[in-house]
Amino acid sequence: MSSRSWFFAVDGKQYGPYPEPEFRSAIANGTVRADTLVWADGMAGWQKAGDIAGLMSGASAGPVVRQAGAAPVRRDGYGGGPISIDFEIWDFTWRSLALIVSFMVIIPLPWAILMYCRWLVSCVRIPQRPNLGFTGTVVELMWVYAAGLLYIVAAWTGSQILNLAFNVALLALYWLAIRWFLANLTSNGQPLGLSFSGSFWGFFGFSLLALVSVITIVGWAWVYVAQLRWMCSNIEGTRREVVFNGTGLEFLWRSLVLVVGFVLIIPIPWVYRWFTCWLASQITLVPRALNA
Repeated sequence: MSSRSWFFAVDGKQYGPYPEPEFRSAIANGTVRADTLVWADGMAGWQKAGDIAGLMSGASAGPVVRQAGAAPVRRDGYGGGPISIDFEIWDFTWRSLALIVSFMVIIPLPWAILMYCRWLVSCVRIPQRPNLGFTGTVVELMWVYAAGLLYIVAAWTGSQILNLAFNVALLALYWLAIRWFLANLTSNGQPLGLSFSGSFWGFFGFSLLALVSVITIVGWAWVYVAQLRWMCSNIEGTRREVVFNGTGLEFLWRSLVLVVGFVLIIPIPWVYRWFTCWLASQITLVPRALNA
């Protein structure tokens, strides 16, 4: 058991991973109690620490760095590394087709979006964050109907002001969707406690810059990479920093291949998976101290 890495949950927030000696220290100083939910590799699910034979007895105290709130803090980069994603081609194909049809029909769209988010999250692998899940609800997506109504009104009236208002509102909804998505991520059924601190005006500024950069033919790729880096740097709730490592040139040529795949239609699922896997692999968790 000495080689296992442990997680525990306090007040609905997940902490870890911690190697055996550090986890034992958390038990010894009272951070982990008998009624604390814990999990380690090889366990079927979360259990109370007191229900695991031999865990609460013989805990040796050791040096532990602590924060306000009594949760021990890692002093190294343990648990970091790149994110990965993978999914079956046909699974992606039918789910994507269902989502596209829902966009055209509108009424089932919130359910389709939620289905897609839950499936996509289940395909993601984050170092030391097993069994990712998504807890968003359909009720939280009712704004989809408000956006659809605004679009219909803007198209019907032909008003430039309403069209501008719709586009600004759409950006605001994208920004809120990012916050909603991160806030509903879980690991082994426990909330990850993530949040997005980037401001709407920062998001709006990058989106506007991306639109203007189209006139440079290729400059938009560097803008999108800068926006991804900004978004990753504003993810909070993790002791490791989220970093996007991809470059503008890498993003550019892969995007061009993606466009060709969409034009040819048949290779769309394979090209989409290839691009998505690369995109995920460029998102890495690193110790914040290394970037300080």
